[in-house]
Amino acid sequence: MDQQIINLYDEYTHKPLPRKDFMKRLAILTGSTAAAVAILPFLEGNYAKAAVTPDDELFTEYITYPGVTGEMKAYVARPKKEAKYGTVVVIHENRGLNAHIEDVARRAATAGFLAIAPNALAPLGGTPANEDEARTLFTKLNQAETQTNFINIFNYLKTRKDSNGKFGCVGFCWGGGMANTLAVNVPELKAAVAFYGRQAAVADVPKIKAAVQLHYASLDERVNAGAPAYEQALKDNKVTYELYMYPDVNHAFHNDTAPTRYNEAAAKLAWQRTIEFFKKHLA
Repeated sequence: MDQQIINLYDEYTHKPLPRKDFMKRLAILTGSTAAAVAILPFLEGNYAKAAVTPDDELFTEYITYPGVTGEMKAYVARPKKEAKYGTVVVIHENRGLNAHIEDVARRAATAGFLAIAPNALAPLGGTPANEDEARTLFTKLNQAETQTNFINIFNYLKTRKDSNGKFGCVGFCWGGGMANTLAVNVPELKAAVAFYGRQAAVADVPKIKAAVQLHYASLDERVNAGAPAYEQALKDNKVTYELYMYPDVNHAFHNDTAPTRYNEAAAKLAWQRTIEFFKKHLA
């Protein structure tokens, strides 16, 4: 697909670009309104195809824990055997907790971890089925309260008998930014993995105690702009880190429900590296 179309969709999903303006510009790029409408399903996520990881050998549940202004909700997955597991917080994109992220949590559980995926939109009623509505709800979140809601998950995890007390997190897009934020604000965090996420402020890097793993898409100019300064700050402060740049792939390359941006080879390699990173730091 034309890179201009993918870049336009990225602008639409991450900046305040009204849908009317997006569709008008998409029609120009595709040649007609009909063509724009036809191509849209290939850009948006198809969550009907999200559940690819079976839960036959897993224990899963939905839980609640205290948030700033009410109950937070999260999806949990782990191996069926009752034991203490390295614990991974899985953080969604700017669409809330959906079938795809629940599947990612099951992937982490299948690899031997206790995985928990909070829903940032729980205080606003949960995740709408419509992606546009979900993204709109994100603009209504109180950022300070949302950050605290994710920090609070670690207090909850300390009460679980199936956690070994070693915590990591992995986030995608918006969630990648939150993973970097948690690295700054949760001293007991052992490992933070960010997929194409906003970097932590350089001034905050000295607070990071966790090992950090960063995954970037070479065509993602918007997010990549902050990577060099972040990497230099990690080096300067002697933070243990790994940084991977995947050539010729787009933002959201790990999301297998978005066919035009998903890249199977990069996604599998990045996830393999993520699991190896967690096994190293959360065992």
